Parts: sequence; structure tokens; C-alpha cells
Amino acid sequence: MAETDWTDNPGDPSATDEETLDATEANDVNPEPADVDAVDQEVQDILSGEEGAEEDAFADAVADEQELAEEMDEEDRLRKQVEETTDDLKRVTAEYANYRRRVERDRVAVADNARADVADKLLPLMDDLQLAESHGDLTGPLKSTYDKLQAVLGGLKVEAFGDEGDEFNPDLHEAVQDTSSGEVKVLGTVLRKGYRLGDRVLRTALVIITDQQ
Repeated sequence: MAETDWTDNPGDPSATDEETLDATEANDVNPEPADVDAVDQEVQDILSGEEGAEEDAFADAVADEQELAEEMDEEDRLRKQVEETTDDLKRVTAEYANYRRRVERDRVAVADNARADVADKLLPLMDDLQLAESHGDLTGPLKSTYDKLQAVLGGLKVEAFGDEGDEFNPDLHEAVQDTSSGEVKVLGTVLRKGYRLGDRVLRTALVIITDQQ
């Protein structure tokens, strides 16, 4: 028996019945829905993927913050180390500068003491030669010795002070007699010269005080 093609049969209810046509068209427009469980699984997979991505992003952010914190701690440690090293260097530099000043001061003091010791031994000889000069006896070899002794004392930077007419200064002059009556006192007679080495007085001058003329 041959199969009948109902679509070509005008009397076929499916070709003429409106409800049948509407149902057929509806099936064409709205196909059979997919499996609900499969859709839900797909949605869960998507959500899980998004949550996983958020967790990874959060973990990366935390790791970055920790790394930044470690870098800042390292930077603070290095800065503190540099500051401590700088302070140590400044302290050592200051100590070395103080040491150099102390050594230089001690060196100058030792040299001054040595010159003072030599001058102390030469001053009595200078007194005798000056006394001979005051009596007119400083001639010949004595005059030569006197000139050489003055050169030696000059080389030691020893200076004589105490000339007649100088204003009296009790720090520099020792008065054995005061013949003055006024307020201004000067040196009348110098019995013995005074000597000093820089600001250091080696010996005061021995004088007689009188009034200023």
C-alpha cells in the first residue's frame, strides 16, 4: 500500500485545521526546552568561575600588599642603617677633629715650655750683659755675645718689655718702690727687664714707679 502525502491532500485535517496549524507553528517557534539540570550546572560553572577569579584577584591583591609592606620595611631598615652610619661617621669625625686640636695644642704647649726653659737659663746672662751695657763696659767680645744672645731669644720668640715711661701694669711689672703721688703711674727706673713668650709672662719687670711727666 502506498504512503499517502497528506500535505498534498486538501482534505487532511492537519492541512486545514487552524488549531493544528497553530500548534505546528508554535513548535517551530518554541523548540523543546533544554535540560534544566544542564543549564543549572552551566550557570553554577559560570558563577564558580567568577568566584574563583575574584578569589584569585583578592589573593593577588593581598600578596601585592604584603610585598609592598616588606619593601617599605626594608626601605625603613636601610634608611635607619644609613642614618646610624652617618651619625657614627659624624661622631668619629668630630672625635678625630678634637684629637687633632688636642695634639696640636699639646705640641704647641710642649714647644713653648721648651723655649721657656731655655729662656729661663739665658735671662740671667742677659741681665749681666745689660748691666755691663748700662756701665759702658759692653765692648768687644761682650758686645758680640750680647748681640748673639738677643738673636737667640728673638729666635725663641721671647720679647723683652718694661721701658721707662711705660704705664705701670701690676700684671707685668713688680714695683720695689712707689714715688708717685698722682693717679697715673708710670715706670721711672727699670731695674730689671721683663720677658714674655707670646701671652705667657716669663718674668715680670722690676721697676720704680713715678708720676707721669
